[in-house]
Amino acid sequence: MSTIPTITLNNGVSMPQLGFGVFQVPDDQAQQAVETALEAGYRSIDTAAIYGNERGVGRALAAAGLPRNEVFVTTKLWTDDLGAGRARTALEASLDRLGLERVDLYLIHWPAPATDAYLETWQEFAGLVETGLTRVIGVSNFLPEHLERVAGLGGVIPAVNQIELHPALQNRETVAANAHHGIATEAWSPLAQGAVLDEQAVTQAAAAHRVTPAQVVLRWHLQHGNIVIPKSVTPARIAANLDVFSFDLTGEEIAGIDALERDGRTGPHPAAFNG
Repeated sequence: MSTIPTITLNNGVSMPQLGFGVFQVPDDQAQQAVETALEAGYRSIDTAAIYGNERGVGRALAAAGLPRNEVFVTTKLWTDDLGAGRARTALEASLDRLGLERVDLYLIHWPAPATDAYLETWQEFAGLVETGLTRVIGVSNFLPEHLERVAGLGGVIPAVNQIELHPALQNRETVAANAHHGIATEAWSPLAQGAVLDEQAVTQAAAAHRVTPAQVVLRWHLQHGNIVIPKSVTPARIAANLDVFSFDLTGEEIAGIDALERDGRTGPHPAAFNG
């Protein structure tokens, strides 16, 4: 089993660079999927309150019996709980569903920028670390302007910004803003739901390294320094998505995949609940 590299976040906590996501996995399937992932060697699990599968994830964590400090668990606060005085209650509800005393990373899932409620929430997030309910705090689906406003509060800077990111949508402005603020970039939908796996730049690299197109795209993310959380409920794919540390893409191969960006959006789809 290959050792998964880690990223040191801006508060000194280390996070596995490759983890397992459970977006769109029903709660009654989440336990088996997460147990399979943990058995395969994943040590980072990403869920969210809006996914409706925190209980299934919690059952898997309990069944696996791994020491708590060996599994990095992320969950997220949904927009219904944005606003002053609500973050702790929302996190405690997630912890109850997960069966945990703390998570490792807690994210604001969406800025819902029609109001400034995400700023009020962020101001309370630091207290969640102080109380020991989470080790790290961050955001998801935040654009550069949202990050600037959070930074302008003068307090803790998010450790992670989880955004839609894949070869067809590279979100370069947000990635640059993350880097400017010392925020790690985490990619959701890293495989573009399969939309880029038939691209010539991907298939040629796969053939050259005798790996799958999905493994090539995940390797592309890792070599760019992204944290990545592929999702699958198929045991073979769960294992294959972790088997991406035995080869390196060449500079030419990376450039070829970089050139695949074709979506002009600079941010996530407004209706996306992902990440």
